[in-house]
Amino acid sequence: MSVGQGPTHAENESFYDAVGGHETFAAIVRDFYEGVRSDSVLRPMYPEHDFEGAIERLTLFLEQYWGGPTTYSETRGHPRLRMRHQPYRINPEARDRWIEHMRHAVAKRNLAPLHAVTLMDYLERAAYSMVNTFEESEH
Repeated sequence: MSVGQGPTHAENESFYDAVGGHETFAAIVRDFYEGVRSDSVLRPMYPEHDFEGAIERLTLFLEQYWGGPTTYSETRGHPRLRMRHQPYRINPEARDRWIEHMRHAVAKRNLAPLHAVTLMDYLERAAYSMVNTFEESEH
């Protein structure tokens, strides 16, 4: 069999399970937020009192989106991503920094190439859709 042929995971296996389930998504999100913690543009969007809450919500959201538990919807309802992000000034610089931290976090997990590309494709498209201003960042 040559490279690029064959399934990337077992038939009827969700993407969530194929990449390692909760442990993988929790690690990606934790690594992502380590980058955010020291980012002058993104950090102000995350109040200290809710930093752990942000980590939990993103983990639950990604797990559900990729075929894991539906805890996110059960506890928070429909994701409504654009509405939930509207209070924050998300410009192209913030988007690009978010993508950079997420790309680094995903790369640390050493996922199968197709899984990494699939995940990053979604995350990048989501990040682009969150842009709600073209005003420059204050930092």
